Amino acid sequence: MTTHPDLRPGGAAVATATSAVLENTAPPSTLFDSLVVMWRIRFFEEEVMRLRAAGDVVGSVHLCNGQEAIYVGTCTALNLPDDLVFPTYRGHGWAIATGVPLDAMFGELLGREGGTNGGRGGSAYLSAPAYGMYGENSIVGAGAPIATGAALASTFDGSGRVTVAAFGEGAMNQGAVHEAMNFAASRKLPVLFVIENNHYSELTPSDSMVTSDRFYKRGSAYGIPGVRVDGNDVEAVRATVAYLVKKARDGGGPAIIEAMTERLVGHYIGDAQAYRPAGEVESASTREPIVRTENALVEAGMSRGELELAKERELDNVRQAGARALQMPKADPSTVRQHLYA
Repeated sequence: MTTHPDLRPGGAAVATATSAVLENTAPPSTLFDSLVVMWRIRFFEEEVMRLRAAGDVVGSVHLCNGQEAIYVGTCTALNLPDDLVFPTYRGHGWAIATGVPLDAMFGELLGREGGTNGGRGGSAYLSAPAYGMYGENSIVGAGAPIATGAALASTFDGSGRVTVAAFGEGAMNQGAVHEAMNFAASRKLPVLFVIENNHYSELTPSDSMVTSDRFYKRGSAYGIPGVRVDGNDVEAVRATVAYLVKKARDGGGPAIIEAMTERLVGHYIGDAQAYRPAGEVESASTREPIVRTENALVEAGMSRGELELAKERELDNVRQAGARALQMPKADPSTVRQHLYA
């Protein structure tokens, strides 16, 4: 059993499914590619925060700063766009990791015609099926039964695809999630349930709501294997997901992956985070995925100068995409009834 450092004081050690999972680690070039996408997600979220403060982005927005390794590690292990991803309302990172262009992402949040959904979905409801990203869902845990249905469909159409349902650990208390897991287990469906455990169920410490915070073990009641992984280690996530994707694709059925992480921002933009202990966010910032990956690449031989130049290029790309999206035509309200069933 391979163990990783705990992600917060007093918690349990994080473990991967098997020691064999992590033997095939990515070369530095692949790790660098993962870092670039994590930068892209982080800079996108920071630009969204700026646009929200300026009033260009409106409505509720949930950022994913600090959780990027889960999205990039998982999507790197999938065969996109054939495999499918069903994230939560905190889905910007998932969308970018599947390859959705930044212009379309910004356009959607800005309510522009050039958005992924013509400006109709906004932050919490965007989707991009052409990239395997099948839409966010603001009903907690509601993506699990939908993803299970997609996995069921794959057993009939011969596509061989694997579906990922992603949600926070708070969703593990939702009945629909357990109904989905039970059905998936009974049919041995090719679906992975990825728990983004950032230790908070919205504004409440998750371990204060349950008698056991080992959420990955809950699938044992249905015969579903579960595993905890260091969700701040992009390579650990990739290797673990790749191992379980192959098992699911080969008929091994569903699995649960509990990825341990910490968000560096509030539950939503405007959340004062008064419920978090003093110094918690600052401490989390020392072990977040981008810092860890940058350090790993330096240890592998890359210079800090090389990293900073690449980082600046990606930041510039993100800002330019945001500026282009602001120039897009706004969504036409007269088309609001399009794409609706009568």
